[in-house]
Amino acid sequence: MEGLAFLFGFIGMCIGGFPGALIGLVIGTIVSFVFSYNKTSPNDYQQYSDSITISAEELKYSILVLLSCVMKADGVVKKSEVNAVKPFLIELFGSEHEALNALQTLKNLLESSVSIESVTPQLRRHVPYEVRLELVHVLINIAIADGAITDPEERMLYQIASYLAISENDYISLKALYQQNQDPNWAYTALGIGPDATDEEVKKAYRNMAMKYHPDKVASAGEEIKQQATEKFRAINEAYEHIKAIRGII
Repeated sequence: MEGLAFLFGFIGMCIGGFPGALIGLVIGTIVSFVFSYNKTSPNDYQQYSDSITISAEELKYSILVLLSCVMKADGVVKKSEVNAVKPFLIELFGSEHEALNALQTLKNLLESSVSIESVTPQLRRHVPYEVRLELVHVLINIAIADGAITDPEERMLYQIASYLAISENDYISLKALYQQNQDPNWAYTALGIGPDATDEEVKKAYRNMAMKYHPDKVASAGEEIKQQATEKFRAINEAYEHIKAIRGII
């Protein structure tokens, strides 16, 4: 599965430019992890948990629960959200047939009373931080499929991120990268600063974020995670270049 995230990223870039590349890499990272989880001995995941009790099927089901919670957060399941989730399910479950079964399970969950508390503890315990972060990527992408994130969806996303132990700074920065059309200050938010920051503060914030997301930081974590870090690094560069262009920073 080496290079799977890069492949999805390339396909996404062809379809949707930078946002497409980002979500493509996100899907590749999650699918690669689930595939590896399904093929690997539980002992190989001791670095993530002292006692592995979750199966690959339980892992997939947990992801479906979170998808359903986001999709029905505002009380209306939109066609755009269903269309956005279908490609992800096909990649996650490996075939169109299995994806259709998963879609039926998802529809049942949408009509049922489920809570994020029922699945997030095991995800937090058994899934590495990088993959949990990419899962939040997908959830944000689903929520924004209709063009904007509603207040109920925002509250649900924030709650899921909190339950998955995603840092608030990472969540805010991540969400900003998906709101280029909704938030005029998205580039500042992505760098963790406000529009009133001085040029020197902008440069310092960029250096800090560039160091944080530099691919070398995860060089030993596997090709998929490294490729994902590379795309985040590019996103931070895009935010910085956007601010430089606005301010005329050389």
